[in-house]
Amino acid sequence: MENTTRTPADTYAGDLKKAEDGLRSVQRRIYRTGTLRLLLFAATIAAIVAARSEGWGTVAAIAVTGTALFLLLVKLHNRLFARKEYLEKEAEVCRQELAALDYDFSAFDDGADLQDPQHDYAFDLDIFGPHSLFQSMNRTCTAPGRRQLAAWLSRHMEQKDDIVRRQEAVAELKHMHAFRQRFRITGLLHKGKAANDDELRAWAATDSVFRRNRLLRMLPAMVTAANAAGLALTVTGLVPGSLWGMTWAACLTLSFCFTGRISKMQVVYGKKLQILGVYARLLALADSQDMKSRELQALKKTISGEGNHAPEAIARLDQLMNGLDQRNNYLMYALLNGTFCWELWQTMRIEAWKEQYATRLPGWLDAIGKADALCAMGTFAYNHPDYPFPTLLDGDDVRQMTGDSHTASPFYLKAEGLGHPLMQAGRCVRNDMEMTLRPAFIIVTGANMAGKSTYLRTVGVNFLLACTGMPVCARRMELCPAQLVTSLRTTDSLTDNESYFFAELKRLKRIIDKLKAGEKLFIILDEILKGTNSTDKQKGSLALIRQFMRLDANGIIATHDLLLGTLAGHFPGHIKNFCFEAEIKDGRLDFSYRMRPGLAHNMNACFLMEKMGITMEE
Repeated sequence: MENTTRTPADTYAGDLKKAEDGLRSVQRRIYRTGTLRLLLFAATIAAIVAARSEGWGTVAAIAVTGTALFLLLVKLHNRLFARKEYLEKEAEVCRQELAALDYDFSAFDDGADLQDPQHDYAFDLDIFGPHSLFQSMNRTCTAPGRRQLAAWLSRHMEQKDDIVRRQEAVAELKHMHAFRQRFRITGLLHKGKAANDDELRAWAATDSVFRRNRLLRMLPAMVTAANAAGLALTVTGLVPGSLWGMTWAACLTLSFCFTGRISKMQVVYGKKLQILGVYARLLALADSQDMKSRELQALKKTISGEGNHAPEAIARLDQLMNGLDQRNNYLMYALLNGTFCWELWQTMRIEAWKEQYATRLPGWLDAIGKADALCAMGTFAYNHPDYPFPTLLDGDDVRQMTGDSHTASPFYLKAEGLGHPLMQAGRCVRNDMEMTLRPAFIIVTGANMAGKSTYLRTVGVNFLLACTGMPVCARRMELCPAQLVTSLRTTDSLTDNESYFFAELKRLKRIIDKLKAGEKLFIILDEILKGTNSTDKQKGSLALIRQFMRLDANGIIATHDLLLGTLAGHFPGHIKNFCFEAEIKDGRLDFSYRMRPGLAHNMNACFLMEKMGITMEE
């Protein structure tokens, strides 16, 4: 467990100082090692020149000793450079996290390519894109991890037990700061072009090209045996060396028959599969941790349980792929191919690996993605120590709490001090939320800019966080999960020749169809039917809410239409009115952003128009 008395800012600042101090120390060692290599090289040359008269044995001993020491220094130099790169990345990560604590997420991938205006809630709630929820929590360092985190935010869970399992994992990782940092830095250090997980899965699904031919499987052994026999016969003088040379040249020529297909495979996958070495290290890191939550234990079982040895297996594949790169050295290519038919042999070793592990590779990639995404969620929880995990309820829990044993599919959402996680704490005004009946709706009225839309997004984002297994921006929260659906930001479509009004109707129809299919929804709507005249809008809105009530729906609707507030009298206890008021003080608008019971009384459109110089005439 990590020390929980320090704030995240203290921890990141301390880590940054250690990384910068370590970096300066490593840079000094790199300089000294480089200087020592140069001096050793010069001393070895000088010693060889001075020892020429001592005989070739002495010269050889000096050369061998000098070369061995030089190679040791090269190895040390490479390790120091690797350490330098790690510390540089660690310092960069710490600076990013310190900026993120000040709500600057610009260093992180925002997932703008994942935006979908047709999604049930993601587009409305700014889940993806600049300054989005995804950007604020995205600390993934792998393609599978990014994909998994996006999938979890796009398709939240609806079962209490599933959410609680995720909560346990996130809560455990929240206190594993050192592991999370090392995991992310290790993944970020990879500089090659990585294949995404679809490409890796596609490669694993391809058939073996060479191993399915029995003759080809035997060919490398036959070539090796022929060369060994030729060498032995030449050394014993039984055949001339030229005959062995001809045999070797024939073997080299034979190996060219397979070069085209092997080159095609290497061009398509060789560079992309460089990420495998990183994946092996990440899996080994995850496997080395003592994890107790059910979700993380299942992850470890996928990595190394029941005969699985994912880190070693993937590291082996990485070595085989790197070994195939020897063919890019023309001298080594000729020597190895002519002697062992090495290129074909190495390729068939890769195919043998694929035949053994291809069915497990997708599971390992999923494990990498889940570990990466969970670490990102753990970092989000760590960076917000004041965010509690919500209490999850199922139908039986709600029926017991409310004493209502007749409702087949109850709804429950109660939160105190809800705030938006992307708003700075000093500017965020918090409000409550309570809805414990099915069906039920809250109708929110209020002036322009008073806080209605922000409140809707605040409720929606925290509901999503809760159903994803994350802590929430609230003092406390209890909920019975349901499927989140919103209509806050409907847009027209020029490409589909679709008006704004028709686009909104399609979205509302999709919601009604879900309800008719028996889906349990939590609906958030902002100023519905904006694309039509006021009379139609009013009649349509009243009819829509009545239909929602008949279909046992739950949700929140923000509107300027005060007539919708009369529905509370028709559905007592099931529809409630709340409002955000604006007051004009000393010629300026004043907003409290506090939600109050009842209907709004003060509207500000005319005031704002006059402030903009638009004359209001009778």
